[in-house]
Amino acid sequence: MRQLKQECRNLDGRALAAACVRIAEEAKAEDLVVLDVRGLASFTDYFLIMSGRSTRHVQGLAGAIEEALSAKRANARSSEGLNEGLWVLLDLGDVVVHVFYHEQRKFYDLEGLWHDSPRLDATALLAEASQGELP
Repeated sequence: MRQLKQECRNLDGRALAAACVRIAEEAKAEDLVVLDVRGLASFTDYFLIMSGRSTRHVQGLAGAIEEALSAKRANARSSEGLNEGLWVLLDLGDVVVHVFYHEQRKFYDLEGLWHDSPRLDATALLAEASQGELP
């Protein structure tokens, strides 16, 4: 297994979430939400939830995040749903990325399921983490 590049090893979950937000915004993600689930979930610290306009857009968003992180050897531990393009899940360890086709997002309503978790402002997260985003 390849090791993370040295400059990526010390990134915390928040910086990784910010990097994913930047990539998603560049790929034109819609309705981007960042949930801080620390203390509520034992398996991750942050959820990124976004929508795509079509199944191809959903696949493109997930692919863009995987490709950008892979270039820095910060690969997803696992991914699900990429072939269908209705709901793609990328497990990045401290961050879990959910990319939905809008109808599936409404049906599964993760924001409602995790309503107790604080929402982070994506723009503020980017500004705060600009020093710590993936080089």
